[in-house]
Amino acid sequence: MIARVDRSNIQDLADLALKLWPDSTREELERDFDAYISSSNDAVFIARAEEGAVGFAHCSLRVDYVPGAESSPAGYLEGIFVENEHRRKGYARTLVDACEQWAKDKGCSDFASDCLLDNHNSIEMHQHLGFTEVERTVSFYKKL
Repeated sequence: MIARVDRSNIQDLADLALKLWPDSTREELERDFDAYISSSNDAVFIARAEEGAVGFAHCSLRVDYVPGAESSPAGYLEGIFVENEHRRKGYARTLVDACEQWAKDKGCSDFASDCLLDNHNSIEMHQHLGFTEVERTVSFYKKL
């Protein structure tokens, strides 16, 4: 079952998000997700199995440059996670479908995502879900 996240299930969401972003704190994630679920430009969905929450996806509307997008705003998959034992069972597809439908309902005709160059599992998932790779980048930083 896929449902839109609200404040009643934000703790389940934070439990999952800590596995995707372990350098974050629970407090940071709960604060961030509280802002996302309150925003009309973001949506967060949670996947549940009999034993509880097994995955989530966060999507947003982006009006800045989105590689491959031909219109603005574009729907954007900001993050997705499915527990290892529940992968390859359709949860990611269902979560992305919910995000894509939300973006369509917001008037988007493009939907995009990204991942790190060395995240081969994510690259494979994106390709399996119908995404087309449009560019590869290396980011740089300098402290001023």
